[in-house]
Amino acid sequence: MVYTILVADDEPAIRTMLEVILSADGHDIVTVPDGRAALDYLREHTPDAMLLDVKMPHMDGFEICSRVKRIKRLRSTAVLLLTGFDDDQTRDHAKLVGADDLVYKPLSGKNLRGRVNQLIEARRR
Repeated sequence: MVYTILVADDEPAIRTMLEVILSADGHDIVTVPDGRAALDYLREHTPDAMLLDVKMPHMDGFEICSRVKRIKRLRSTAVLLLTGFDDDQTRDHAKLVGADDLVYKPLSGKNLRGRVNQLIEARRR
């Protein structure tokens, strides 16, 4: 099944890498450079999943996730937060805002694709 996945990251190389990894399964990937652009996209669209960088200009991934989880239309969208920080504070903050999963950089493409697909399918049940 083809899914639409929103990728928000301020690093162009990371956006490109995620687009290549996730499009390998035939998914439609929409990339944006920051939190504000992510919210602009979400006003009109409902993706199946979102990968949001924790640290971005204008608005971080935690704030976007928190907002998304309060909007009925977007509540069932799987949200994965991308981070280079593997610590209790980051994990606790991710739980607090309702993130479905944390993905740590550097990434494993095969592992990421499996986790994204698994989360989307679980949300659709």
